[in-house]
Amino acid sequence: MSAVVWIAVASLAAWVWLLFGQGFFWRTDVRLPPRRDPDVWPSVCVVVPARDEAAVLPHSLPSLLAQDYPGRAEVFLIDDGSSDGTGELARALAERHGGLPLTVGSPGEPPPGWTGKLWAVRHGIGLARARAPEYLLLTDADIAHSPDSLRELVAAARTGGFDLVSQMARLRVESGWERLVVPAFVYFFSQLYPFRRIAVKGSRTAAAAGGCVLLRADAAGRARIPDAIRQAVIDDVALARAVKRSGGHIWLGLADRVDSVRPYPRLQDLWRMVSRSAYAQLRHNPLLLVGTVLGLALVYLVPSVTLVAGIITGDVAAAVVGGLAKAVMTATYVPMLRYYRQPLWLAPLLSLTAFLYLLMTVDSAVQHYRGRGAAWKGRTYARPDAVLDER
Repeated sequence: MSAVVWIAVASLAAWVWLLFGQGFFWRTDVRLPPRRDPDVWPSVCVVVPARDEAAVLPHSLPSLLAQDYPGRAEVFLIDDGSSDGTGELARALAERHGGLPLTVGSPGEPPPGWTGKLWAVRHGIGLARARAPEYLLLTDADIAHSPDSLRELVAAARTGGFDLVSQMARLRVESGWERLVVPAFVYFFSQLYPFRRIAVKGSRTAAAAGGCVLLRADAAGRARIPDAIRQAVIDDVALARAVKRSGGHIWLGLADRVDSVRPYPRLQDLWRMVSRSAYAQLRHNPLLLVGTVLGLALVYLVPSVTLVAGIITGDVAAAVVGGLAKAVMTATYVPMLRYYRQPLWLAPLLSLTAFLYLLMTVDSAVQHYRGRGAAWKGRTYARPDAVLDER
């Protein structure tokens, strides 16, 4: 066999392993687990860190204030040094819409060793502690919740005995670039952190989606959240790992009642969102970068390239093996497109999307070596252990 065929065989073997050996990551049926209403609804404090979020707050904050929750609940929005009137707008929205009580706080600039968002979260948890809540809901300012969202999260946590229940918010998919890039973002995330493995006690897989995390207050104390992860830049995975390491039982799945309202209409918006964090997630390690690029190429680019090359050159074996690898790849992407209610003709374009992510990752490394570091909301973090995940 030619070298092209052998490369195609390696790609197909990788896809067969991913299909059956990576926790069935491609399935999208991991939703909130079976649940029943508790006899007594526990108290909950909602902590919302917000920095320059005036554009999205009118679409998200009213949904939190309107939660239909039978127990005691209160919202703490922490204005992290905004320059666009985020705090004032939050107060105005609370006056206009009513609903759950709202407290707006401001922690000031973070001290050395703290990222801005986690310093804001710490301040919010500190304010909430005076209410002695049983649960904390950590949610981002761009996340809109259906009226029964909090109720369903608490019921799931109580019924399943979970210390942390997190939902991957359904991201906005309206522009052409969002349709091409966003579903793949969640698809790649679930490939790295298969949802089914996260809930298994004793497994090493741990992750959460920072936009929606319900956390038992005592579990947060045991895991020293957020102090234990104070150097992470919006690192939801670090939070989940800290809770799991401290003996907590965690769960992560896709959302039906939680949506992100943050728009990424242009390719450069999505590019900036991914590239500013990709190399930090690889720990600024050049070897991991090379391995990631080669892995992306083998798994996502080789099937399409060998299929086309085989057809053009008349290499039947390359075309068949490459075609089989592409068929498996395409089939695994279909459930995610259905979840996002997108046309299935986007599935064969996954190779193109993966190539864009490859370029974003390389660009992230280039930015790092130019001294720019990871950035979020006007702040730059150059520490090698900083992880950015703005969603």
